[in-house]
Amino acid sequence: MDSAAAIVYALQNACRDLGYPVPDAQRARHVIGLSLRDAMAHICPDLRPADYDKLIERYRFHWFAQDAHLPLFGGAAEMLAELEERGHLLAVATGKSRAGLARVLESTGLKPRFVATRCADQCTPKPAPDMLLELMDELGAERERTLMIGDTTHDLGMAANAGVAAVAVTYGAHPADELQRMAPLALVDSVAGLQQWLRRHA
Repeated sequence: MDSAAAIVYALQNACRDLGYPVPDAQRARHVIGLSLRDAMAHICPDLRPADYDKLIERYRFHWFAQDAHLPLFGGAAEMLAELEERGHLLAVATGKSRAGLARVLESTGLKPRFVATRCADQCTPKPAPDMLLELMDELGAERERTLMIGDTTHDLGMAANAGVAAVAVTYGAHPADELQRMAPLALVDSVAGLQQWLRRHA
C-alpha cells in the first residue's frame, strides 16, 4: 500500500496538535514499520511515558481520516494473486496494531490472500525476530525457504535477526542507500521489478 506520505502526515500533525517539535519528513519516514509506541519514542524521545498515549491518539485521528482511501501500489494485487496461485504461503509481519491491519485487509480486499499475520501488539515488534519466528512456526516454514520482503531497515533487521533472507523495495519508506547497507538479496525499485525477481528466484 502506498502509505508512507500519509503516515508522515499523521505523525507531523499529531506532534503539531500537541505542541511538540514537528519531525521533518525524513525523520518521520524512518519510524515507519516500528510499533506505534516505539515510533513515538523515536520521534519525541524527551516525552514522559504517560504522554505517548496522547500522541498515539492524535496520530490515529489523522491516520484514520485517510487510511481507507490509500491505494495499493500498481500491480500489487495481481502479484499477490500470482504468488498464491504458484503455491506460496503469504504472511504479514507488520508494525500495525491488530485492529489497524484488519482495517487495511478489509478495505483492500486482500484478507483472503494471507494465511497468517503478526502485528506489533501481539509480540515483540521489529527489528526483533519474534514476528517471523512465530509465523514460521505456525506455518511449518523452514528458514531457508522463507523470504521477507520489506521497505524499511526495520524489516531487514528483523529478517537478519531471524536468520531469514530478505528482498528490499525502494518504493516505500526508507531510501535505497540505507536499505542497501543491510545487504538484502536484491534491491528492487518497482512492483513489476519485484514480480520479475520472484518469478526467477522464488
